[in-house]
Amino acid sequence: MIELLEVGMKIPDETNIIIGQSHFIKTVEDLYEAMVHTPQARFGLAFNESSGECLIRSEGNDDELRHAAVHNAQLIGAGHIFVLLIQNAYPINALHAIRNVPEVCTVFCATANPVGVGWHKLSRAGVFWELSMEARRKEWKTRQVSRGAMNRFASLATSVR
Repeated sequence: MIELLEVGMKIPDETNIIIGQSHFIKTVEDLYEAMVHTPQARFGLAFNESSGECLIRSEGNDDELRHAAVHNAQLIGAGHIFVLLIQNAYPINALHAIRNVPEVCTVFCATANPVGVGWHKLSRAGVFWELSMEARRKEWKTRQVSRGAMNRFASLATSVR
């Protein structure tokens, strides 16, 4: 039996969202550097760690978008996922730079449309992951990382409602 779980992303008005997968905690700093070269873009970025304290690292040049990105990352609750919210620019303006960040594995979606993130349980391992992530989600912490300084589940898919 396959059980599909979905959570809707909370996207502020006139904002684009990019959701992707990466594998290194330095992702936040590298994606920040990629975004600052997008003229006039305001953005907020969050990245879910997958080990240790499972921190949500965040960065951006707009606090409202940064907080919204953190909230969406918490809703997803999966490690190695990043959420990037952009205003005053389109994903096409930043996708090439994002894809050229070495630790970025894939981009699942880049859109201004409503987005739901879904995953499915296929096996006991999937059920175990979901239960353990549900318990861990309550303990997730957030912190901002200075500019200087799914894999656990069977499948991740994005769907447009």
